Amino acid sequence: MKIIVQKFGGTSVKDEEARSQAMKHIRYAVDQGFKVAVVVSAIGRKGAPYATDSLLDLVGGEDTKLSARELDMIVSVGEVISTAVMTELLRTNGFAATGMTGPDAGFRTNNDFQNAKVLDVDTDNIMEAFQTNDVVVVAGFQGLSRSHHVTTLGRGGSDTSAALLGAALGAEWVDIFTDVSGMMTGDPRIVKQAQFLEAVSYEEVANMANEGAKVIHPRAVEVAQQAHLPMHIRSTWDDVDQSGTLVTDRNLQIEHYRTVVGVTQQTDLTQFVVKTKAMATADVLNLLANNGISVDFINISPEKIVFNLNRSEAKQACSLLTQANADFETIAGCVKIAVIGSGMAGTPGITAKIVSTLAAKNITILQTTDSHTTIWVLVNGKDMEVAVNALHDAFLLNQD
Repeated sequence: MKIIVQKFGGTSVKDEEARSQAMKHIRYAVDQGFKVAVVVSAIGRKGAPYATDSLLDLVGGEDTKLSARELDMIVSVGEVISTAVMTELLRTNGFAATGMTGPDAGFRTNNDFQNAKVLDVDTDNIMEAFQTNDVVVVAGFQGLSRSHHVTTLGRGGSDTSAALLGAALGAEWVDIFTDVSGMMTGDPRIVKQAQFLEAVSYEEVANMANEGAKVIHPRAVEVAQQAHLPMHIRSTWDDVDQSGTLVTDRNLQIEHYRTVVGVTQQTDLTQFVVKTKAMATADVLNLLANNGISVDFINISPEKIVFNLNRSEAKQACSLLTQANADFETIAGCVKIAVIGSGMAGTPGITAKIVSTLAAKNITILQTTDSHTTIWVLVNGKDMEVAVNALHDAFLLNQD
């Protein structure tokens, strides 16, 4: 039995037209002889009646009085509705199909409501269903906790559901269907000359997802990498024979692997510079950690600690540091730009090229840090578009 997993996001199941387009991809796979596990997200995005954010608004949104367990009760409904609707469509059009909730499909999680971790996927029910069905539609984003409560996996959890299911079923590959044709070297809404990527390594796409590319959830990529499970990032609206971007192990046989694969950005950050004479570095970090704040893009020196937070956490951190009589300054509206590529490790001149490229555009670098596959720079928000395009063009135009 050959099995593939196809995951359809909210925009891919938002209305009858989108679901009919998704059905074409399912039919193509069935006609090719595959059994298909279809993982679906909730219908549409915020504003649509059954979208996750719309369901949260029914119970007060951010001001809800519900516990995390009770919130999982309501937000898990969106995927269940989507599963029933898609199963009905498939049966109406002649498919042998059945639907399952996450618990029905064997997803077992810990008790961390709203951000549960999957402990095991028992595929017995799905494999039994495949004896008489070509398609099993599964509600993504959810599972059953050790204490037998419904849990959800956090934002982007349907991607993770699809990857975990693919690994557990021994699938040939996983298709992640969305509203774009695959990974690009930059956000095409910002980068004027963004290019399509036919193939990327797990590490590269995970880094791009972590640094602002919203095409796939990084946890899903990590699962696929551990299982050596190929993934395709595809558009629901493309032809059925368009395979999108392949995500797989890096081909170590390539002698001259590309240096940079993409440039991404995260906006609306606040940079903190805390002088450590009045408050020790450890005390600053413990204060924030004890209040549930995780710092990002951190630099530590004997005189100061520099880090960044998003807008909501920045407001809380300012209050905490003021109460602690810390000596600190902030710069709001910053953008963290990431230059990403597996080929950067051990390649001289990458940082020099970044600095000179931005200097040529008179862009001030507020902060930098790096790993073996990513170099980050922090700039003022007003410089974002120019900086991202300049770095993209410097590293990626005409690169083989």
